[in-house]
Amino acid sequence: MSLSSVSTARCCARTLFASSRPSQRASLAITQHQSRALARRRESTAAASASTNPKISTIVEQISQLTLLETADLVSNLKSRLNIPDMPMGGFSAGPAAPTVAAPVEEEAAPAAQEKTLFALTLKSFDAGSKPKVIKEVKSMLGLSLVDSKKFVESVPKLMKDSVTKEECEKIIETMKGLGAVVEMS
Repeated sequence: MSLSSVSTARCCARTLFASSRPSQRASLAITQHQSRALARRRESTAAASASTNPKISTIVEQISQLTLLETADLVSNLKSRLNIPDMPMGGFSAGPAAPTVAAPVEEEAAPAAQEKTLFALTLKSFDAGSKPKVIKEVKSMLGLSLVDSKKFVESVPKLMKDSVTKEECEKIIETMKGLGAVVEMS
């Protein structure tokens, strides 16, 4: 074959490949991207292991070859040997961490004497006949859509507002009481 016919055949093959199989091209690109990412990961792992202590590298290599049960046994043995306490699983806790040193009794009594200034309002129940009025009031009070306020009212008891002053709580309670709903302040 002459040089021009070879280049023409290659051009035709590229055109056919590009127009007839876009899904294969996409999967080929994804596969190439994944293989490049895997190669980068191997390079970074190799670079990290080359810069660490050879003793640690051998330990890491041995640990990576353990099964899941063997790894769990290793962790429990290390915890008992190094006196590491069990940590709760599940992410962050809802409150602040407990202090490590016990606080004196006098300091604990002082915050309890302070009067509560902010309250939470909970919609407890409502009359069946006043449901549309309660939904409208919840919609205007909380800024919800009509559908969301309907779902809110139907899922009582439910927290309506949090961190509300006492005066505002009493006003909301009276309004809701007039509509036939029971709201509790806590």
